[in-house]
Amino acid sequence: MSATTVTRTSFDRTLIAPLIIGAVLNPINSSIIAVALIPIGRALHASPSETAWLVSSLYLATAIGQPVVGRLVDMFGPRNLYLAGALFTAIAGLIGTFAPNLGFLVVARVILGLGTCAGYPAAMYLIRSESRRTGQDSPAGILTMLSVASQTILVVGPTLGGLLIGLGGWRSTFTLNIPLGLACLVLALLYLPKNAQLDEKTDHSLDLPGIALFAGTLIALLLFLMEPDTSLLYLLVIAAVAAVAFVIRERRTGDPFVDLRVLAGNRPLVVTYLRSMLAALISYCFLYGYTQWLEDGRGLSASQTGLVLLPLFGVGILVSTLTGRRAEIRMKLLVGAISQVAVCFLLLLLNDHSPIWLLLVITVLLGVPQGLVNLANQNAVYHQAEPARIASSAGLLRTFVYLGAILSSVASGALLGDAAGSSGLHHLAVFMIAVGLLGTVLVLPDRSLAAVGTTTDHPDQQER
Repeated sequence: MSATTVTRTSFDRTLIAPLIIGAVLNPINSSIIAVALIPIGRALHASPSETAWLVSSLYLATAIGQPVVGRLVDMFGPRNLYLAGALFTAIAGLIGTFAPNLGFLVVARVILGLGTCAGYPAAMYLIRSESRRTGQDSPAGILTMLSVASQTILVVGPTLGGLLIGLGGWRSTFTLNIPLGLACLVLALLYLPKNAQLDEKTDHSLDLPGIALFAGTLIALLLFLMEPDTSLLYLLVIAAVAAVAFVIRERRTGDPFVDLRVLAGNRPLVVTYLRSMLAALISYCFLYGYTQWLEDGRGLSASQTGLVLLPLFGVGILVSTLTGRRAEIRMKLLVGAISQVAVCFLLLLLNDHSPIWLLLVITVLLGVPQGLVNLANQNAVYHQAEPARIASSAGLLRTFVYLGAILSSVASGALLGDAAGSSGLHHLAVFMIAVGLLGTVLVLPDRSLAAVGTTTDHPDQQER
């Protein structure tokens, strides 16, 4: 085989660095803020309920922005959107570095959420584009890299944040985005192809009313979920009205923001989104609820809690690395869902005096579904999505994950209670078991998963 042929049929590895860095911008900013909230509150004399908006604003911007930016990537290609996202990220870092008050920090987080929206949809788009160019069915190694990189960031994010705060104060957690954004700009200019469009249609029109109704639905729904109260029930009414209007609009327009007709006919993709939301709901309940219990209920220090949680992500990374190149998805999802339920049952055994070895066993075991489920759902979307809408489909996947994260916050707050004692943890565990059983039910009858990643599931064949 000639060198020319090898180049033509091999994944362009110059894309790996910009794809990975762009895709982890959002996870690193989601995790690094956790250790900065208290220092920010002290410095700016803000209450915990006020600094919580630094988390919520990023969730809101990302949940809405991911599919919107993904749709723009589908329409115009990834390069310009990736460049714009990198620029927004650097600007957000600059605003956060010099912000005089909490309001400016919230603005910085919103801009940051929008800026970091481009990396993951652009990565999924370019992976699909490379699959078409090379004729390879599934670049499993590259997809695994994306999943492992995101999980690695969950490990190092809080640790990196603590180190940065120790060296340069809480503002350094925002300053970090300046070099990261500039690095993405340089890498994109050097390596991202100028013309990598999967859909060669030139008559695209941007569905602004559809985007506005989609955003309105999510904003109203998420604002209620983040602070559920009977006085805010009107937000649910607004969300319902906007949702109905969104469905009517998208079914009638020629080039919709979300093609509901195609989505309705693609049941496997819809089920994958629901599975992803349920899996994220359990993961974030465990991450935040179990973590809070370790400190308040079990009485561990913050550093001890971090050490107890470390095996979770380490095992997750190991499992993703070992299983990532295997195309089969259904068994990964089934084992992952059953493992989540089993670990949730173990939470019922815990009390205020549980031994450290039992806490470590639980976090080690949870690493198994952590490594299986996220990667499997990502790969399922890659194969199940319409090729011309791969970026917006990837963006919707992240939206459903963030919905799960927000729902977990609501569940943890309602079930754990202010003291986060063992009784509250047991109530949360029962809720998580119910969610896990529902997720398992969504895997068992889904026969379409058996074909994902096989030779009959090639992206080009899907287009035909």
